Amino acid sequence: MSPFGCWSLPMTLLTLLCCPGSEKAFEVYTQPEKLAVETMGSQKVNCSTSCPQPKMGGLETMLTKTLLDQQLQWKLYLISNVSEDTVLYCHFNCSGEQKMKGLPVSVYKLPKKVSLKLQPTWVTVGKSFTIECSVLGVEPLENLTIFLFHGKEALHNQTFGRTTPAPQEVMATLNSTAHRDDSLHNFSCQAQLDLRSRGGDIFYNISEPQVLEIHEPMQDSWMVIIITVVLILLFLFVTSILFCFAFSQHWYKNRTGNYGVRAAWRRLQAFRPQPA
Repeated sequence: MSPFGCWSLPMTLLTLLCCPGSEKAFEVYTQPEKLAVETMGSQKVNCSTSCPQPKMGGLETMLTKTLLDQQLQWKLYLISNVSEDTVLYCHFNCSGEQKMKGLPVSVYKLPKKVSLKLQPTWVTVGKSFTIECSVLGVEPLENLTIFLFHGKEALHNQTFGRTTPAPQEVMATLNSTAHRDDSLHNFSCQAQLDLRSRGGDIFYNISEPQVLEIHEPMQDSWMVIIITVVLILLFLFVTSILFCFAFSQHWYKNRTGNYGVRAAWRRLQAFRPQPA
């Protein structure tokens, strides 16, 4: 037997053990792994692979895309005019095998207008009033939270479910009871759009502060008491004036009456005949 034949079997086994395949498995990556884009906005997307010598690769999408830069194992694209949620696909071919990876894209609209309304704006202590906050044109609603504040204290928060199509305006409402110190701090409303689960950031917008005018019932009671006392004093004053006037008239008549009797007596005495 040839000595080469004795070595051929061990070499074959060693080759099978050390090199089970001619090419190693490869992966495809996207950067970022999730993408949040403002409506009709644009973002950069990087497609890459672990294959050392990929034959071909790229980005598959119906969106407008522009190749910004590339190397052997990666390609950088700019996608633009994103109008709705979609999925991008990065793909590469390595040694006849093709792999791809999906990149979910979420479209959002910022809460650009946040308004707060107090109804009524003037309320008595112990009476109820309503706080209403409206947010216009925000998407996606399932990532929106509305907070109602009194000063720095959070009074209420409200989340929303997904609706199709999204309404143009959403509202959070809170019924509350007026307290004496409610006028010491402003009321405000904050809209928070949290897109971290979709590959984005947290966006905030806050309303103009509103002041609730508080009217205390105790002030009304004192006002009623003061007015009542003034009316009583005025009545007593007028009554005393009338009483003094009536008394003076009575006294004057009595006095005039006595003088009239004396005058009449004297006239009678003057006409009596004198004795002879």
